[in-house]
Amino acid sequence: MLVLVAALFLLGIALGAVAQIPLSSTLAVAAVIGGWLLLFAVRERLARRSR
Repeated sequence: MLVLVAALFLLGIALGAVAQIPLSSTLAVAAVIGGWLLLFAVRERLARRSR
């Protein structure tokens, strides 16, 4: 339960920060994070296949 509260708290902070910066910056940061998550997912999938 404490983890859920902490996650919601951090989400609120992140959304507050997004509301303060320009849309183009928000989209650029979102693209970088999405790319990093995609790269991580591909690396994990390839690592599981090689085992």
